[in-house]
Amino acid sequence: MADITLYNSMQRSKVAFVPLDPNDVRMYVCGPTVYDRAHLGNARPVVVFDILFRLLRHTFGADSVRYVRNFTDVDDKINAKAAATGRPIGKITEETIEWFLDDMASLGALEPTAMPRATQSIADMIAMIDDLIAAGHAYAAEGHALFSVESFDGYGALSGRSVDDMIAGARVEVAPYKKNPMDFVLWKPSTDDQPGWDSPWGRGRPGWHIECSAMAHRAFGDSFDIHGGGNDLQFPHHENEIAQSRCAHPNGDFARYWLHNEMLQVEGKKMSKSLGNFFTVRDLLDQGITGDVIRFVFLSTHYRKPMDWTAKKAEAAFKTLRDWADLTDGHDGGTVDAAVLAALKDDLNTPKAIARLHEIAKSGNPADLKQSANFLGLLNAAPTASADLSAWAEQLSAARDAAMHSKDFAPVDLLKSKLLAAGVEVRMSKQGVDLVPGPSFDPSKLP
Repeated sequence: MADITLYNSMQRSKVAFVPLDPNDVRMYVCGPTVYDRAHLGNARPVVVFDILFRLLRHTFGADSVRYVRNFTDVDDKINAKAAATGRPIGKITEETIEWFLDDMASLGALEPTAMPRATQSIADMIAMIDDLIAAGHAYAAEGHALFSVESFDGYGALSGRSVDDMIAGARVEVAPYKKNPMDFVLWKPSTDDQPGWDSPWGRGRPGWHIECSAMAHRAFGDSFDIHGGGNDLQFPHHENEIAQSRCAHPNGDFARYWLHNEMLQVEGKKMSKSLGNFFTVRDLLDQGITGDVIRFVFLSTHYRKPMDWTAKKAEAAFKTLRDWADLTDGHDGGTVDAAVLAALKDDLNTPKAIARLHEIAKSGNPADLKQSANFLGLLNAAPTASADLSAWAEQLSAARDAAMHSKDFAPVDLLKSKLLAAGVEVRMSKQGVDLVPGPSFDPSKLP
């Protein structure tokens, strides 16, 4: 027995994970819509499901796990970006996909087994919509194809809300071609300047929800093990995926386990451009905050709890990782600690795993610390702040000694300000000068 337990959002409880086939464990996670840089919130599910991917590979074997994460490369946000910039859609999506993969690699995320693009599965989407219409679960109207929510008795099971409650509490698009306000678009018409494909309902493009259903089915068939994403996708996206997938493939289960991570905050507030606390992963990396630090902060909060990104947490993470890197330098060949594994098998309890790493650092085997940290995607590269600052400390100490006699402290203040600008914490006392690289340390900015 693998003894892995996961919180299944559909059952609203923690349950034992038993794959359909232990030799072919299958996980699908909703990926990004590729029109701009990934912000910090976009990165959280990547790290969460990377941990699960690593755990499943360790438990069932690397060749027995398939992880699919898609790219949504046809979307109105992409169309708007192309219209605003005058750039071709293909250039925008290719560039953004490359950015995303580079940024997620910086966070230590393994690449999924497959990363399909929505535009590669248009034929599958059209065929699926055709089947839904033929079965009476969807209908065509004014160049659109729409799913009939009333045709699926299980609608609302994931979110735990009735259709009436959803109508009252949701922003639903009121359109004359809808039979029910909750009916959602499977296909919509495209203008001449929008991406479009020929279909039985006219030239158009898919709705967002049908994309993931078609890509998941193409990868895994009627049933698979795990479907994941942020909890903002639970309704309507995942609810709609379930409805259309189970109606199109009534002999299958679609996904058997649903996992959702909570959202991210910044300094206790929701991240938003209006509050001035919105930033991308690349923004942090360019500030000198390493991917290891970002990942450590993420893992320090359980995935089902809101995660608050703060400068204080980033600084503490940096210092911990620096200490662990020094401690494990030259120590190889360890094993993944059993308590770390046990924590992860208990619904991905990464805070407990991190706490165990602290215990190993204090009293355990440095080789085991390194191997266990590596298993969590940490300590795979030495922190950038491992640079030798002793020469700068000596220079600042000499400048201070000279200033004590000349009473001219301007050279000391100038050197100190330059070190601070490079992200170095300057500690001056009677005992001497101590320079500590901070989380935003950038050696290229040293004076």
